[in-house]
Amino acid sequence: MTVSRTRMSAQGPEVSKLIAGYWRLKNWGMTPQQVLGFIEQSLEMGITTVDHAMVYNSEQPFGEALALDSAIREKLEIVTKCGIRPCGFGELGAKAVNHYDSSAAAIQQSVDASLNKLGTEYIDVLLIHRPDFLMNANEVAEKFLQLKQAGKVRYFGVSNFTTDQFELLQKAVKALIPEGLVTNQIEFSPLYMEPLENGLLDQCARHGVAPMLWSCLGGGRLMTPNDERSQRLHDALRIVADECNLSDIEPVVYAWALTLPGNALPLLGTSKIERVKVAVQAANLTLNREQWYRIWEASTGHAVP
Repeated sequence: MTVSRTRMSAQGPEVSKLIAGYWRLKNWGMTPQQVLGFIEQSLEMGITTVDHAMVYNSEQPFGEALALDSAIREKLEIVTKCGIRPCGFGELGAKAVNHYDSSAAAIQQSVDASLNKLGTEYIDVLLIHRPDFLMNANEVAEKFLQLKQAGKVRYFGVSNFTTDQFELLQKAVKALIPEGLVTNQIEFSPLYMEPLENGLLDQCARHGVAPMLWSCLGGGRLMTPNDERSQRLHDALRIVADECNLSDIEPVVYAWALTLPGNALPLLGTSKIERVKVAVQAANLTLNREQWYRIWEASTGHAVP
């Protein structure tokens, strides 16, 4: 069973419908050879797109794995992020106060550091990690253009931006780069459904960009419920899984996210290749509307009005 491919936007990169998230890679306790094996097994299942960020500390160990096989880089689409400056984070960190920095100089410094750690000549998609309240949209757009012309970054997007923040930067970027922003990576799960109501998913559909979805399993609470709501959801997911002849509920969660209009791209966050194999079952799973709304109802605690 393999994951299909799609485009983030009409003129954007081709990516896998499920994305491997490496934000905890530093804590996985794997050798470079083991990381390479994980990448190779994921590729066999069609998962070619990987997600990183400067602050994850995942780029260096990932780059060490890529260095073991020079041919594997061209089989991947690497997404990484910049813009967060935490204290105690070396030369890219803050001196006294955690803050965001989307200045041209900070973006350039972060990109150069990411390229060096990953051991690659280019980043497929660069995201501004968090909204910077001091962001100058025109300055960001100009730096994006410079990075693209230099061949260091191919496409650009954002993460955790509100609808207004996305519109502001999208206008500036599109004035210089025809394809504009290609994604907004947002939190979404049966435990966090705000994007259904706050316009984020509608905006992505309107602009023709695929939203990347993080924390689809609700930080693991859907698997190990710890309150009434997560237990209610777990039970509803179990019913749907049984209807689909599945032994695990994870594929149902990812299929629920994939059912969204607008070409949603769920991120996986596991270090266990067996869990990846389970998640990939979502690729061939189609939920009907009653099943989708059963999960929605379990989340809200009431029936559709």
